[in-house]
Amino acid sequence: MSAADRYIPTELGTLRVRVTGTGPAMLLWPSLLMDHTLWDAQVAHFSARFTTIAVDPPGHGASTPLDRPFTFEQCAQGVGRILDTLEIERAHIVGNSWGAMIGATFCALYPERVLTAVLMNGTASPAGVRQRLEYGALLVLARILGGFRGPLTRSALDAFLGPTTMRTRPEAVEHVRKTVRANDIRSVRHAVRSVVPQRPDQRQLLARISTPTLIIGGSEDSTFPPAEVEEMARAVPGAELSIMAGAAHLLAVEVPDAVNTLIDDFLGRHRPSR
Repeated sequence: MSAADRYIPTELGTLRVRVTGTGPAMLLWPSLLMDHTLWDAQVAHFSARFTTIAVDPPGHGASTPLDRPFTFEQCAQGVGRILDTLEIERAHIVGNSWGAMIGATFCALYPERVLTAVLMNGTASPAGVRQRLEYGALLVLARILGGFRGPLTRSALDAFLGPTTMRTRPEAVEHVRKTVRANDIRSVRHAVRSVVPQRPDQRQLLARISTPTLIIGGSEDSTFPPAEVEEMARAVPGAELSIMAGAAHLLAVEVPDAVNTLIDDFLGRHRPSR
């Protein structure tokens, strides 16, 4: 299946998106420190039936580096700009962590643009004191070292991947390590600040979501443990919830086949009426 890269101007810079396949649109937004390749297995699986749009989010991958923080509303506007540029009226929204939060924001603010939502490893809650301190220290050390090197890469792996993946999925570990180390700390520090210490409490906003929504967590996710994912699911009216055993914060690359099966089942039960 052929793929084409598009470079789309938004308020948060030009975003590179990889468009593959034909059919109903499926937009995929990854986690902090990840790029569109987080979704390689999903693109390979779904692009025979869907137009997959895998995003390099602001400040990541081949998108324009960030020079300031942002709001979740600005990110949601960026999703709308992508769809407008590609002349897509409605899309299935799939997001991981940062992508789950932006997907939820987009669903709440622009319900007429959404077919269904799959929100993975996300939260609706503001960052706690410990998480703010941990990520603040991570940014300081990364700035001193000039990037994610040595022990900082290990810290990111520990935050994103659980013991099962670290022990049994070397290809997933290497994928995450390589992507984390490729980040420009001068750019991604603005994203980290926006998504962690400055993250809003979205629980009231998520109560406005009216589209079919599947929320997925990982049993070994230390960043957003199952209880936090469950709280997010309670905030979304009628949301379905699934906690995947033996995986952590980057389910799409840790257990891609299981994720694809879960999404297939969800989409099969929520076919759009138009």
